[in-house]
Amino acid sequence: MMCRWVSGCILEWTLVLLEQGLLLLIKMGQFFPKERKSIQNLRKTEESIDWLRSWKVTLFSLLEAVPVNLRPLIASISIDGTSATTIIIDSNSGEPLWRPFLYNESCPDALPVVKSIAPANHTVCSGTSTLCKLVSWWNTEGENRESALLLHQADWLLWLLHGKLGLSDYNNALKVGYDPELESYPPWLLSQPYSQLLPSVQAPGTSIGYLKEGIRTEFGFPKDCVVCTGTTDSIAAFLAARATEPGKAVTSLGSTLAIKLLSTSRIEDARFGVYSHRLDDKWLVGGASNTGGAVLRQIFTDEQLEKLSEHIDPMEVSPLDYYPLQVVGERFPVADPKMVPRLHPRPKSDVEYLHGILESIARIEVFKFFTYLSKVSLTQPCDKDSVVCMILRQRDTAC
Repeated sequence: MMCRWVSGCILEWTLVLLEQGLLLLIKMGQFFPKERKSIQNLRKTEESIDWLRSWKVTLFSLLEAVPVNLRPLIASISIDGTSATTIIIDSNSGEPLWRPFLYNESCPDALPVVKSIAPANHTVCSGTSTLCKLVSWWNTEGENRESALLLHQADWLLWLLHGKLGLSDYNNALKVGYDPELESYPPWLLSQPYSQLLPSVQAPGTSIGYLKEGIRTEFGFPKDCVVCTGTTDSIAAFLAARATEPGKAVTSLGSTLAIKLLSTSRIEDARFGVYSHRLDDKWLVGGASNTGGAVLRQIFTDEQLEKLSEHIDPMEVSPLDYYPLQVVGERFPVADPKMVPRLHPRPKSDVEYLHGILESIARIEVFKFFTYLSKVSLTQPCDKDSVVCMILRQRDTAC
């Protein structure tokens, strides 16, 4: 994501990042779409997908995609990444010591340990938190602890551009336990032996240094082009929507469903998957559900989704009541690692089935708004290709 580009590109480039990386691997015969169904079941095993390579290839493909005539005008570069996607690397070489822990991957083995040291209902008290992933790795890996370093997805990608290891931002660092209000790691975390892996934290958008000379000369960026600390993907989406008044909220519907509401108050409660990111002198309160487009991809092809949607009347209420999830486990509006997907009964008509799933996703969104983040003014940017879903959401939220 090039931060000198118009804000609308922020969300577009965010969504393109992973998709382009996977398409490149498909072309190279290293990834097959059917593997998507089993991605979340991989746990402490050899990865069948080289995520780091796909992210790196995609990053440099995006740099190359910047029009040549615009490259000399790029003043700064920043990157957003999926919150809680965790990478353990060697602090000397930058080489990975473990496969990446993906953002929605749960580490229930570490949760009792984390709950024993963190304050009650703290953001890290969730199996998908970055801290749970760190503790899980620490308890599993007997070697390489002394030289290990934790980075988030955005941190690692930015390191490829500026070459300085061990730097992060307070948006990405929230789920490892960093306190953005005090601008420090809390004592209960610093007293742990694995605190030595924690990166230094700065405000998002802080200048880190100039773009590496080799990259700058290869792509034709200016000598004074700087690389800045990043943020998370849903915060980038919020910024792209240009919601600036407290009480305004933005939902991002992609592979999963995330919500961010601008508030003057900080609210956190791990029981419901609610947490707050700092945005200058305000707070982005929200959470992320495991429902979303990835569930649709499990069941329908893009062509089927397009054709079936044409036959759905979004003003008609579906009698079907589902809770669409890819696998067992939900993060928000209820943090329940044992929640089972509910996608049955399946009607004979695929049109009715898709209608029921879309309406159920919209219902979860409504539940988020009016149960946990009620009495606010809403703005809800939608996928431009999902007109049916947009109307369903507007109908059910009475927007």
